[in-house]
Amino acid sequence: MSIRLAAALASLALAACAQQAPALPTAPLAAGPAIAVAAALVPLNPADPAQDRIGDFRYAGGLALSSADTARFHGLSDMAIRNGVDLTAVSDEGDLLKARLMLDKTGRLVGLEGARISALPGLDGKPLQGKLESDSEGMALLANGDMLISFEQRHRIWLYPADGSPPREAPAPDASFPANGGMEALGPAPDLGPDVYLAGGEESGQTWTCRLSAGCTPGPVIAKPPEFGLVALTRLPQGRTAWLLRAWDPVRGNRVILTVQDAQGAEVGRLDLARPLTIDNFEAVAAVPAKDGAVRFYLLSDDNFQSSQRTLLLAFDWTPARS
Repeated sequence: MSIRLAAALASLALAACAQQAPALPTAPLAAGPAIAVAAALVPLNPADPAQDRIGDFRYAGGLALSSADTARFHGLSDMAIRNGVDLTAVSDEGDLLKARLMLDKTGRLVGLEGARISALPGLDGKPLQGKLESDSEGMALLANGDMLISFEQRHRIWLYPADGSPPREAPAPDASFPANGGMEALGPAPDLGPDVYLAGGEESGQTWTCRLSAGCTPGPVIAKPPEFGLVALTRLPQGRTAWLLRAWDPVRGNRVILTVQDAQGAEVGRLDLARPLTIDNFEAVAAVPAKDGAVRFYLLSDDNFQSSQRTLLLAFDWTPARS
């Protein structure tokens, strides 16, 4: 990703030391070592704990996550949520996390349980080795349980079958990407077909519509300020798509825009996160639509394996304006 190096240099300037993590042993894709995850509640605005809204988005709880059981619980770069609570996430060092969200009686996010972490296998069925091969950034979980993962450094998309068998190459855009500015955004588009997924380039904002059966065709370029990168997407009902944009600089720190656009590309919802609000390097977005038309959004941050950053999981409820 384009800000990882900058974030690392800033951390070094603050004398923060990155933790180097050992590789996990071989494990099946569907399971892995169980880990306990500590979850500390965080307010939306530390300077004003009573704040619970940003425009049309209502804060529904947030957590700072950590685990003393493994050095691999870091670098989470994309996620999907099934059944309202079943979370799957990938890290940018080739790990797969599965866990369940804990909600209180009001539906507010309060914890994470049942967490398991395992190493993503390569085409040979063995765990991926080295950053060049394991920099997994985007994830699309298809309706049949198959999972697509996009990788940076060596840019590609692989399909991981739901039965746990070794992955195989999947159609990817015919485009050139910077080493750390590749297909960060990836997500299924089930309304367009069971094998359809969207991909987006971080730096360019160019998107593609891809089919397992027919390859990729260029889609719209997402309008964004030049300092922002396109880092995640999630498809919504009625042809809407939510795009997550992220920027960082040493003066303003992390900034995030979640823009919800209709089928014609018009913005129908927008969430801006920046200081003094709770903020970090958010790279993942997932959506849980409700029957009444509301949407629960979850944002997940990548701590870059840096002690100066946090793994944050925040929840926001959004009700679209009636047309």
